[in-house]
Amino acid sequence: MRVAPRRTDRLETMSLSKSGPANGPRGLVAAAAVADVVLILVFAAIGRDAHARDGIITGVFLTAWPFLAGAAAGWLATSAWRNPMSLRRAGTGAWLGSLIGGMLLRALTGQTVVVPFIVVALLSLGVLLMGYRALYRIIRRRRG
Repeated sequence: MRVAPRRTDRLETMSLSKSGPANGPRGLVAAAAVADVVLILVFAAIGRDAHARDGIITGVFLTAWPFLAGAAAGWLATSAWRNPMSLRRAGTGAWLGSLIGGMLLRALTGQTVVVPFIVVALLSLGVLLMGYRALYRIIRRRRG
């Protein structure tokens, strides 16, 4: 009887070791978290630039914080750290968490929430937060 080889690209089956390499499970979790933060900041910066808003640094953080908080909630809700490059779990959690949480927090704090902005955020955050994960998967598959 032949046993199928175990998939090693699934982080859910790997333990988080304290002395693992930088590109090991811990490093991948940190890299994905940083990538999500940076891409949400890029989203906010592009939006502010498109609307010619002042306050380059503080303005970007003012715009981004609800989306960052929403993405963090998405990570927690989906336990994204178990497989941070998963499209289904981590990608969807970060994407929809940042979108839904971001819009709710914007509404609660008196910031603008209009349908066109929701649509732009849905598409932009989806491309950014799901896109790099999809590219990662494609590259991993091609490398074998």
